[in-house]
Amino acid sequence: MVTISSPSTHPLASIIHRIESGEALLPDSPSNVVEVVGVLKSYGVVLDAYQRNLTYIAEHQFLVLFPFFKYFNGDVTLPKLLKHWWHDRINYEYAEYCMKAMFWHGAEQVDRYLDSEEFKQRAIAAIQAKVRNNLFLQGLGRLFPEFALEQVRLLVYYSILGQFWNVMSRMFLELSDRYDRGEIQTIPQVVEHILQGLVAAAKQPITYAVPIQQVSYEIIPESVGLTFLMDAAVPYVEAVFFRSFPFFGTVSYNAQAGQVPKEQSGFAYGALFADALPIGGAGIPPTLLMQDMIHYLPDYLQDIYLQGLRGQDDLRVKICLSFQKSMFCVTTAALLGLMPYPRTTTDSEQQKANRAYLESWMDRLLHTQLLNVQ
Repeated sequence: MVTISSPSTHPLASIIHRIESGEALLPDSPSNVVEVVGVLKSYGVVLDAYQRNLTYIAEHQFLVLFPFFKYFNGDVTLPKLLKHWWHDRINYEYAEYCMKAMFWHGAEQVDRYLDSEEFKQRAIAAIQAKVRNNLFLQGLGRLFPEFALEQVRLLVYYSILGQFWNVMSRMFLELSDRYDRGEIQTIPQVVEHILQGLVAAAKQPITYAVPIQQVSYEIIPESVGLTFLMDAAVPYVEAVFFRSFPFFGTVSYNAQAGQVPKEQSGFAYGALFADALPIGGAGIPPTLLMQDMIHYLPDYLQDIYLQGLRGQDDLRVKICLSFQKSMFCVTTAALLGLMPYPRTTTDSEQQKANRAYLESWMDRLLHTQLLNVQ
């Protein structure tokens, strides 16, 4: 246990001291462990489906203007179509919602590359190959020269989020396996598992290539230098955990009403802020995720949920509450991974730098649901 001699004066000082002592944003308890591991097991299965579809769209729906079958992953059959119409399927729309949040809020290094001449040349080569025998797309390109380029920029984010979720889904499923083997018994162990997974994948290159007429066109080659942690994980946490978008129907987008911040930096609608009670209502995107996760809950977690007063009637809300707890564990792993110095340092100056770093994080977490999960 390593602590600084002087206590913090931050409103969330107790949580800061807890992290400094090796614990997490979420308190350690047997019930929290069961909820977090169980919900991440379900989330891992759903994320795997999401990432496969995002990757399919990025690679095989390239400049398809009316992608009616983009959620079928290339397997269009009548039974699958009937299930789709009956809505007996994975809600891939939620994956696109998260992708558009990343695209809109942006990722510094990614956006710098997307504005570069190298990207433009590579994208134009792929665009020309795609429209070579399509007179409609050729005409559209002459009328709107930037249209196709902007679509390629969007598809880049499809690919990046797919690559990010590919790593995270495997990480969460392995966490569940370790729990089943008795290797994971505390929240700090959950956080350490996620942290080690992030560290292991940190330098994994982010690349993107599109197959067109049996030729692979590199949109993001490895030489660009984009990596998993800084160019996928950190922008994802910023866009989806913190900022996101205000849900339609819950606030007014009318500028005169002033309910939506004028600056993107003021957005605070992410997963860590969201009120779980509206989950289940029409127009609330996380409802789609919770609906998907219902189908893959481990039996032990479903049994706990059914013991509540409302049984299955508020199942999505219960899943959302557990999901937020799990995201605070992921956030703990992220903040530990980005900490300026090792948490266990005994150097007083390094401890002060770590303390200042944690206090800056707590400033952002002050108005999240953090206090509600204590």
